[in-house]
Amino acid sequence: QVQLVESGGGLVQAGGSLRLSCAASGRTSGMGWFRQAPGKEREFVAGITWSSGWSSGRTNYADSVKGRFGISRDNAKNTVYLQMNNLKPEDTAVYYCAARERLRTVSDLTYDYWGQGTQVTVSS
Repeated sequence: QVQLVESGGGLVQAGGSLRLSCAASGRTSGMGWFRQAPGKEREFVAGITWSSGWSSGRTNYADSVKGRFGISRDNAKNTVYLQMNNLKPEDTAVYYCAARERLRTVSDLTYDYWGQGTQVTVSS
């Protein structure tokens, strides 16, 4: 069983930046971020997949955040970060961290474990 603890949400003005963190307990092979805005379905934001034989993780992003968001992982801390730059009001949502144990391709959006969510609000 993997537990996820998220942090880093908050209120920011349009054009600003925030960094979300997600610390995982237990072994994982991939983690990702999803978000859900009021009245909308949960959507994929970014993901990162890794294996012991790779020099670095492989990343995947939703088109809406490419060039603005960056996902990274600190292996020693078993923590994944989502750096969000040039934030827009439409980025306002609850952001959820997700994790999986089984190695899958980075484009595979199947995750087994979910965090409690952290609110990100971008004011115009």
